[in-house]
Amino acid sequence: MKILIYKGDYDLVKQSGVGQAIEHQEKALKLNNIDYTTDETDDYDIVHINTIMPKSKKFGRKAKKQGKKVIYYGHSTMEDFRNSFRGANLLSRLFKKWIISCYDIGDIIITPSQYSKNILEGYGINKKIYSLSNGIDLDKFKGDKDSRKRFRDKYNLKDDDKVIISVGHLMKRKGLDDFIEVARKLPQYKFIWFGHTNPKLLTTHIKKAIKNKPDNVIMAGYVDQKELVDCYRGSDLFLFMTREETEGIVLLEAFASKIKVLVRDIKIYENMFTDGKEVIKAKTNDEFKNKIVNIINGKYSTVEEAYRYVKERSVQKIGEKLKSIYLKLEDA
Repeated sequence: MKILIYKGDYDLVKQSGVGQAIEHQEKALKLNNIDYTTDETDDYDIVHINTIMPKSKKFGRKAKKQGKKVIYYGHSTMEDFRNSFRGANLLSRLFKKWIISCYDIGDIIITPSQYSKNILEGYGINKKIYSLSNGIDLDKFKGDKDSRKRFRDKYNLKDDDKVIISVGHLMKRKGLDDFIEVARKLPQYKFIWFGHTNPKLLTTHIKKAIKNKPDNVIMAGYVDQKELVDCYRGSDLFLFMTREETEGIVLLEAFASKIKVLVRDIKIYENMFTDGKEVIKAKTNDEFKNKIVNIINGKYSTVEEAYRYVKERSVQKIGEKLKSIYLKLEDA
């Protein structure tokens, strides 16, 4: 049994969570000694397709015609397409039809959470859908004794500065607008947002929010994962104000980095996490403000439970579960 991890559109997504998911799949197979390739000209039995671009869809159809088994990853939903890029809300229903046509190519679908599985099942997709985390490479987020200093030196931060960070595309769905507004309410703290989005894709709402941000907000742009480890390790809180997710790889990264996490209390995290156990939850900007102050002042002990959660989703364990799925697929 040989697996192809299709990377035909990888360059378009390598700076996103989907890009991280593809890398995690490679590591998961490697750690479990599962024979795999990323060369689409090699012979293979099962293919992973992670992207929904026309090129990926075409390759999936070709693989099916050749008698290969296709695993289509359901990273995207109409719900998490909304409030993202310019024009996304107008196109969301067309986007839903498109992703359904992509996922229908798969013999099975893998999606990263029970929440996203429920959404896809609600679309009427008549395929077996597995809920399986994108996983996390724990070794990458260990950091070292100089991680904090490197981070603080780069961004001219004092050792006693209280620093709140977030990571993601510049979009309303990710909560950038509210991140900026909460920072405005807490001028005594530093807020840093890591991530980049093509300016042509930004909505007017987000452009305005960035333009009018207070001085305690730093828009740091995209940083590679090695530097991002320092950012997690050198800050005091990871603030995840996303409005919609299928999982949230950056959340797993923060857990792996042993930093406290404050999330928006949205449906996906309703059953996934207990408030005050793995994460702290808030709904309104005033609630975020008050909880940030409490966290900075030492309230809540969530780091160890969060790390326990993420250990169960290591790439090693994800690889074991993938192997089980492959065997079922071969027997189907």
